[in-house]
Amino acid sequence: MNIHEYQGKEILKQYGVKVPEGRVAFTVEEAVAAAKELGTSVVVVKAQIHAGGRGKAGGVKVAKNLDEVRTYAEQLLGKVLVTHQTGPEGKEVKRLLIEQGCDIKKEYYVGLVVDRSTGRVVMMASEEGGTEIEEVAARTPEKIFKEVIDPVTGLNPFQAQRLAYAINIPNELVKKAAQFMMSLYKAFVDKDCSIAEINPLVVTGDGEVMALDAKLNFDSNALFRHPEIVALRDLDEEDEKEIEASKYDLSYIALDGNIGCMVNGAGLAMATMDIIKFYGGEPANFLDVGGGATEEKVTEAFKIILKDPKVKGIFVNIFGGIMKCDVIANGVIAAAKQVKLDRPLVVRLEGTNVELGKKILNESGLNIVAAESMADGAQKIVSLVK
Repeated sequence: MNIHEYQGKEILKQYGVKVPEGRVAFTVEEAVAAAKELGTSVVVVKAQIHAGGRGKAGGVKVAKNLDEVRTYAEQLLGKVLVTHQTGPEGKEVKRLLIEQGCDIKKEYYVGLVVDRSTGRVVMMASEEGGTEIEEVAARTPEKIFKEVIDPVTGLNPFQAQRLAYAINIPNELVKKAAQFMMSLYKAFVDKDCSIAEINPLVVTGDGEVMALDAKLNFDSNALFRHPEIVALRDLDEEDEKEIEASKYDLSYIALDGNIGCMVNGAGLAMATMDIIKFYGGEPANFLDVGGGATEEKVTEAFKIILKDPKVKGIFVNIFGGIMKCDVIANGVIAAAKQVKLDRPLVVRLEGTNVELGKKILNESGLNIVAAESMADGAQKIVSLVK
């Protein structure tokens, strides 16, 4: 789950992380009022969308008076901002962060991620702040420094100081920078984050170390522990179909193709998308119904897939382990009848109760194309869609 920059900064402030003073604004008048309240000679007007690259896309403006704040707010509110992370369709700006300007001396990068290879949280830092970390990794990987964190001890002060020295934080500010990193790590763990990225971390003219930007992502599996985080969810920033899927505990991600996929298990879902592409098709979604899907979940999954107007056909690929093929078959039939399915449907079943599942499908009287294997199913749906 993602949240906005201003929300992330409010969370970090609770842990003693220094951030510029700011206010959220939903209208031009609120933006001007916020700038007046802040009372600084320079104010930054920042578009709030769930995507990086806002500055390059014109979503961050520096205003030197209230007239400029008004002008920039009028320009940004309602604008569709297209960045490298939004895709060509972009995202509409519906809220702004009005923030105090600060005297930036140097920009750095600090981030925390969960490293699957070590099974531990890793803190990364670089003196190439203000640049996407992927660009730094590609261009100058030697400028990225890492500390693997032991979950028993947490981030040790010596590790934080080592990172601060490595990225050339001024000597007199190393302790402040290390404390910043320790506080960021505590917030990351306490709030069950999957990513915490400060880009840039800045050193200011008056000797402060602060987060000029903040990106926090949270582990969706841990949200039951954090109602205060769930309350920050901005549904305007999410795909309507993905919101609907989350109500039924379905893992759904919309894609750009025209073949709807319904699969059980994330690995099989990825393989299904790959094999569709291998045979010249384009998947319209990633949809994992999970290991314990009910007939109701399968029906809702169908409805969600068909809400995408680009979908020209559906491939159901189920390997029954915990999931029983007869349950899937009944769900497929119920869904097809309920939504009055008028597009090609290819079903491949394998595993627990597979013969019963196939019998149910064959006797349904519906136009369902059976597949003997995943490859056979992919070829058939691609052919039918074309």
